[in-house]
Amino acid sequence: MKHSSPSRFRAKLFLPLLACTATAWLFRDPIRTGVALLVAGAGLATESVEAAPQSRGSFNGFNVSNATIPTSEILSGGPGRDGIPSIDKPKFVRPSAANFMLPDDLVVSVTIGDKTRAYPLRILVWHEIVNDELGGQPIAVTYCPLCGTAMVFNRQVGNRTLAFGVSGLLHNSDVLMYDRQTDSLWSQLAMKAVSGPQVNTELEWLASEHLTWAAWKEKYPRGEVLSTQTGAQRNYSGSAYASYEQSSDTMFPVPTYRNELPKKDWVVGVIVDGVARAYPLKSLPPGQAVRDEINSAALEITFHPGSQLTEVRRVESGELLPSVKVYWFAWQAFYPQTGLWQPK
Repeated sequence: MKHSSPSRFRAKLFLPLLACTATAWLFRDPIRTGVALLVAGAGLATESVEAAPQSRGSFNGFNVSNATIPTSEILSGGPGRDGIPSIDKPKFVRPSAANFMLPDDLVVSVTIGDKTRAYPLRILVWHEIVNDELGGQPIAVTYCPLCGTAMVFNRQVGNRTLAFGVSGLLHNSDVLMYDRQTDSLWSQLAMKAVSGPQVNTELEWLASEHLTWAAWKEKYPRGEVLSTQTGAQRNYSGSAYASYEQSSDTMFPVPTYRNELPKKDWVVGVIVDGVARAYPLKSLPPGQAVRDEINSAALEITFHPGSQLTEVRRVESGELLPSVKVYWFAWQAFYPQTGLWQPK
C-alpha cells in the first residue's frame, strides 16, 4: 500500500487550504491531509492511505469503553467531531427553483405518506447527515462518500427522537455517526449503536430511492428538494470526491476482503429477515426485473441505467424494500457472509 509523502502534500496545499476550515492539523498529518484535500474538492489524493488507529482516550471525546467493535479499527477520518457539520434545519425549494442542479446529478429520494423530498448528493457530500422531519416522521438522511452509501433511518428510537451528528470517526471506512442526546456512536452500514448508552440499539432502515435529478423531477414534479441554504459556506457546485470515485482503490483499509468482485464495484445491498445479499449492478440486465428469493421471500430487483434507479420489491405485495447502492468492499466488510447474486 502506497503512502503519500508529507512534502508532496505540503507543496500543493496552499489553494486547498483556502477551502478547508480545519487547517491546524493539515501540515502535521499527511494521512489527514489526504482526506482534507478530498473534502476540500481539490481532487489531488487518489491513492489509498493507511490511517493509524486512535490512541486510548482520543476518540474525539467519545467514550468507547463498551464498544462492540475493536477500538483498534476505529480510525480518524480527519476532521474532529462536527468538523463535517450535519444539516439540522434543512430548507427546501420546489424543483423549478433548484437551478443549482444538473440533469445527471444524483439524489436520495424519500417518500412518506404523500410527501416526497430529494436530497442531492452534491450537498450531502459536504454534510453527510440531514436531520429532518417528513410527513410527521423524524428521519436522518445519511451519506458516506467513502462507501458510496446513502441510507435513511427513523430518528425515533424508543421514546426519544435523536439528532445525529458526524463524529469524525470511521469503522470499515464507513462513517460513525453519534447522537447528541447520549453521545453514543452509531454505525451507518451496521445500522446500530456500537458504543455508549445506546450500544446494540438498532436503527430502523427506511426505504429510499437513489436516482438522477432529471428522473426525479419527472417522477415527482410536486416534490421538494434540499436547498443549498444550509447555513454553511461550501462549494456545492464542485465534486469533492471526484478523484476517489475514479480510483480503483480505497482510502482506508478494511480488515477482511472477499475477492469475487473488484473492491469498488457497485452492488445493491439488501437484508431480508437478517439475511444479507448483494446484487452487482454490472450483472443486472438493464431495465429488466430479476427474480430472487431470500428466506422464502420472493423479490424483484430492477436496475434502470438511464435514471440510475435500482428497486428491490416484494413480489407478493409490490412493497419497496430498503436497499443501498454500495461499494463491494464496504458491504462485504460489514456482512462477510453476504450472498452474492450472479446471473444463471
